[in-house]
Amino acid sequence: MDTIGDFLTVMRNAVAAGLPSFEVAVSRVRGEILRILQNAGYIDKCEKCLCESGRPIFRVTLRYVDGKSPICAIRRFSKPGRRFYFGARHLPRPLGGLGIAIVSTSKGLMRDSEARRKNIGGEVLCEIW
Repeated sequence: MDTIGDFLTVMRNAVAAGLPSFEVAVSRVRGEILRILQNAGYIDKCEKCLCESGRPIFRVTLRYVDGKSPICAIRRFSKPGRRFYFGARHLPRPLGGLGIAIVSTSKGLMRDSEARRKNIGGEVLCEIW
């Protein structure tokens, strides 16, 4: 199972449907991805709460500006069957630097620009623009 891919698909479908928010199960990687997206301005807020069954979930509120989401596309880069690793100088620049790539490094998950600044390479999980 590709839990990151499933999570990105839920977010992509929520944006395509124009939903104000969506819910997803809690995991550490999802929480870090949501933190990066919130800091980049792609989502409004993310809060951890309990669903009716008592399991913890993230309730994510999407950002819309004049009725349009800043998220145009979400693409899973590394997949369970094929991993992509890049050095700091060779990290991809989605949409010529207008989008972001989320990189899993030895220092945790971070944006591609932050990884370049810290001179750390790693596995590129996804691209968002």
